[in-house]
Amino acid sequence: MNDYSKIITIEPDKRGGKPCIRGMRITVYDVLSYLASGMTMEEILHDFPYLTKEDILACLSFAADRENHITSRSA
Repeated sequence: MNDYSKIITIEPDKRGGKPCIRGMRITVYDVLSYLASGMTMEEILHDFPYLTKEDILACLSFAADRENHITSRSA
């Protein structure tokens, strides 16, 4: 998934302007932290039934693009 623009939203007055999922209060950072701690996608979806597989993939794509942007600037 490369087009995460309809899933990842940034609102200055929500969660301090951090990237969130579909305007909800769960951030990209939250989802990435769950994955980094060892939770599987299935476990996240079970614990947070309002999330979708596409939401999680959007978080990963967003993080990959941000990493690519950071490394591209330093090259």
